[in-house]
Amino acid sequence: MTKVLVVDDDFMVAKLHSRCVSAMDGFTVVGVAHNGADALRAARLLRPDLVLLDVYLPDMDGITVLRELRAAEQRDEAGHTVDALFITAARDAAVIRAALRAGALHYLIKPFNQAALQEQLRHVASLRTRFHELAELGEARQEDVDQIFGTRPPGSRELPKGLAAHTAELVERTLREEPAGLSATECAKAGSLSRVSARRYLEFFADTGRAEVTLRYGGTGRPERRYRWVG
Repeated sequence: MTKVLVVDDDFMVAKLHSRCVSAMDGFTVVGVAHNGADALRAARLLRPDLVLLDVYLPDMDGITVLRELRAAEQRDEAGHTVDALFITAARDAAVIRAALRAGALHYLIKPFNQAALQEQLRHVASLRTRFHELAELGEARQEDVDQIFGTRPPGSRELPKGLAAHTAELVERTLREEPAGLSATECAKAGSLSRVSARRYLEFFADTGRAEVTLRYGGTGRPERRYRWVG
């Protein structure tokens, strides 16, 4: 579960963003703040995984808040880190650059629709999963790094090395035929593939925005990843 802190000086906007986050599987709002000082205090006490951050706050700008959060991470003996997604009306190029340099994952300019925010939340979930997997492996391939840093254009249809076009088409067709979604095991069975092979193609489609990943929690063990074609 990804814990989210919503920071916006407008009470109604903060409420709307909180409602949007709460509607997403795997996300929960742990707090709301309406100024920079309260945001820093809430981050220290609530330990969120993600902060939805406005630039325009009454006491300090959101860039300063993010820089303070980064400084606090350096002092945190437990090694807690927090990601930040800016949601703001600020369009100034210098501000956007400053947000990037401060370590923001992305920057959404108001107004935007709910789907745009939910897309970014899915991206956050995907990144968190990828980092967890890489931590277990202990090392990353260049293609893993490219996907994390967004070096490849979103939605790129260029297949990574080791993936075959005809198998990608088979997995795509299998997903399209099951609008409710499939697990890697189910996809492998339907396409007469190995589970490992099916998982690689499913993850490729998820990384390029053509498949949506949800988690199904059972009684024990790790949650099952399910994939749904979104095009």
